[in-house]
Amino acid sequence: MQPAPVPVPPPPPDSRQLRRVALSGLLGTAVEFYDFLVYGTVAALVFGELFFPEADPAVGTIAAFGTFAAGYLARPLGGIVFGHFGDRLGRKSMLLLTMVLMGTCSFLIGLLPTYDAIGVWAPVLLVALRVVQGLAIGGEWGGAMLMVVEHAERAGGARRRRGLWSSFTQLGAPLGSMLSAGVVTIVSTLPDDEFRTWGWRVPFLLSVALLAVGLFVRLRVAESPLFTEARAQDTRPQDRPPLAEVLRRPRPLLLAGCVGIGAFTAQALLTSFMISYAVRHGYTRPQVLTAVTVASAVALFALPAASALSDRVGRRPVVLAGAVASAALAFPVLALVDSGSPGLLILALALGHGVAQSTMYGPLGALLSEMFGTRVRYTGASLGYQLATLIGAGFSPMIASSLLAAYGGGSTPLSLLLCGGAAITALTVWRLRETHADTLDPAATSADVPAAEGVRQ
Repeated sequence: MQPAPVPVPPPPPDSRQLRRVALSGLLGTAVEFYDFLVYGTVAALVFGELFFPEADPAVGTIAAFGTFAAGYLARPLGGIVFGHFGDRLGRKSMLLLTMVLMGTCSFLIGLLPTYDAIGVWAPVLLVALRVVQGLAIGGEWGGAMLMVVEHAERAGGARRRRGLWSSFTQLGAPLGSMLSAGVVTIVSTLPDDEFRTWGWRVPFLLSVALLAVGLFVRLRVAESPLFTEARAQDTRPQDRPPLAEVLRRPRPLLLAGCVGIGAFTAQALLTSFMISYAVRHGYTRPQVLTAVTVASAVALFALPAASALSDRVGRRPVVLAGAVASAALAFPVLALVDSGSPGLLILALALGHGVAQSTMYGPLGALLSEMFGTRVRYTGASLGYQLATLIGAGFSPMIASSLLAAYGGGSTPLSLLLCGGAAITALTVWRLRETHADTLDPAATSADVPAAEGVRQ
């Protein structure tokens, strides 16, 4: 038998290809956050009464956020499944599949009958779509981030700016948040009866437009050069799945899962949950959504600034600074929200979400990518990121709703949750070795999980 031909590594990507990959990552994350934040916003406004009408208002809100958490529960599994095939078959094919699944599920949620029409099947179908959507999103971020970081590694001087280039994928978060808040703001101006009848469906149905644009760009990007090189150089049998390789030395994965908890706790509490909280404290829906939009606009500048700074001074000090700022601002931010002033509400979210959360979140993509070798990077980075989202963002709204119902609605539980998430991030960063100057070259990172060497002993 003739031996199988060895794949020839592609030439280094040019700057145009890198820009295309960065745009692809931005659009993919924008679709992800648009879909999830549209759901979180509408869940806070009307899903309790539309899909759980027999519960009292507080229990209905908790149940609605429970379906929000169901999507997050599925994300780590999605990171495992799509990470496995992304590490074995390639990044690009998984990115196309996850984007289609994300957009399709969001569109179908917009078509769902409510409890009044089909009874208990309405929340059952809602949860099912959230789970499938969560699976897809679990694989989306890792692939999108790795495509950008791995292309930047081969694009000349871009290697020294991996953090800045990775921020384009992270920018999808505030962009998706702005789009979702803007669309929901427009439809929320409808009379209440019309909003409950059909207006809430519009943001979900419009997600198909983002999906079309994202797919158009993503179809035109090339496969990761580092993945192609790693396949050409690696002659070892791949008997053990990438997940098993990562779990052989689980400490890096645990640290990767903890370092993002502060950013995702702040994101969940100061965006989707804040809408429900602020409306109950006398703000109108347009006022709250305007504040979320302004905070997201601030993040569009803060994210790349923090990421670029991490290329110069390191990932650890920047993420640590964001965690300290988030904890220090936790009580003042909620006090501003409780003031009842729309202007102070905007200031609160701009500081807490736009600045502090973005400082933690901006360098996170590059940091997690640098913690794993090419053979297992999709699985390791995806699973670490999704564990952080599950703990930080998946459960925070439900916990916050329960605490507010139990303790009378004061903001202290929210402030403590913000401080707790920031403390976990700060303690985790202290245990990590700096990685911003490390090479991602497959020949230089031949270990299965190089991050085991990137932990402070």
